[in-house]
Amino acid sequence: MSVNYQAVLWNRQKKIYDLVMVGLVALYLISFVLFNLWYHPEVVPPTLIARSTGSLALIMLHVILVIGPLSRLDKRFLPLLYNRRHLGVTMFIIALAHGLFSILQFHAFGDINPLVSVFVSNTHYGELMRFPFQSLGFVALIILFLMAVSSHDFWLKNLSPKVWKSLHMLVYVAYALVIMHVLLGVVQIENSPLLIVTLALGLGLVVILHVASGYQTYRRDRQLKAVVENGYVKVGMIDDIKESRAKLAQIGNQSIAIFRYEGNLSAVDNACKHQNGPLSEGRIVDGCITCPWHGYQYSPANGTSPPPFDEKVVTYEVKTVGEEIWVNPQGLPAGTYVEPCKIHFSKDG
Repeated sequence: MSVNYQAVLWNRQKKIYDLVMVGLVALYLISFVLFNLWYHPEVVPPTLIARSTGSLALIMLHVILVIGPLSRLDKRFLPLLYNRRHLGVTMFIIALAHGLFSILQFHAFGDINPLVSVFVSNTHYGELMRFPFQSLGFVALIILFLMAVSSHDFWLKNLSPKVWKSLHMLVYVAYALVIMHVLLGVVQIENSPLLIVTLALGLGLVVILHVASGYQTYRRDRQLKAVVENGYVKVGMIDDIKESRAKLAQIGNQSIAIFRYEGNLSAVDNACKHQNGPLSEGRIVDGCITCPWHGYQYSPANGTSPPPFDEKVVTYEVKTVGEEIWVNPQGLPAGTYVEPCKIHFSKDG
């Protein structure tokens, strides 16, 4: 955590993440260029750069969109989720390079402003198969630009988490525009069945993983609703939670993180006040719940950040019945102290 805004809050995990990402990006671009120089030696440099960066940006966008559902289906993918913001900014830079070289090649040498030419050089807006696909890519790039520049903490703080989250949900709009941009471009220029099949497989993977993740959340929600007693909901067993870790309970619209630490249980809202990071995927460090995304911390008993920070999250009442964990889904005001539930195995809880 930091009182002042910083460009990047580096730690060992972020450095490894970024080094691997940069290495894979460089490997792909070099391999793409070498293969095309061998297989299509007639390709001019602007076309080669546009194709390599465009295909890489498309692959990275698919990776970004599947990381979320994959991490919900299998926690082994969580390390990829924690620093996804770095991947998103890198993807935008590569997509920007694709856009710049495409505009340079097709629109920079006429009498019309190149940006205007993107929208007026092809005016078949009423025909699907001849639709000006480059305009779709341009709009998608604008959305990705807004997401990239607003990824910094300054914008999260000043836009509010709700507005910031809504803005970044536009990635799905950008994805739809990119799919149409590529699909119509393939039909009009490349006319390659292989590219169309590959694009369909990528789209299918994104849809299937999101549906599977949503269904898993739906089933878990129904299971938790099935057992209710005096306002409390059974959310699992004590042994489900490892020491200094948490279990996520989704009860209706409430996402609750139940932490086990030093023989106690405490429950807080799952969303970190910083960027809505999943607190349930973090751990207790130095007596505080520590968000896995950017290290923001909260006391498990009252949901408040240690001084000089003033972030607060909603807290919940917890009890045990034998080895069962029960939570009252009626949240208390953010920062309210709740006596930690002592772990024991008596029948009356």
